[in-house]
Amino acid sequence: MNLREQVEELLPNWERWYPSLFDAANDLGVIRAQVCDPNSLLLSNRHSGVRKSAEDAHREKWGGNVQE
Repeated sequence: MNLREQVEELLPNWERWYPSLFDAANDLGVIRAQVCDPNSLLLSNRHSGVRKSAEDAHREKWGGNVQE
């Protein structure tokens, strides 16, 4: 069941009361905020594994030294 279906099941005419599906889902308790480590939000940290594997593949194919 997707988010819209869950909200419509709890409050069929939610569009009359809420400006967005997100606001309705939040008030109805369908979605909840979760605390997370701020460092996990940075794209540079989230994609560091992908970047490292790309750099390793490039070095393997073309050679070169690791820059620090």
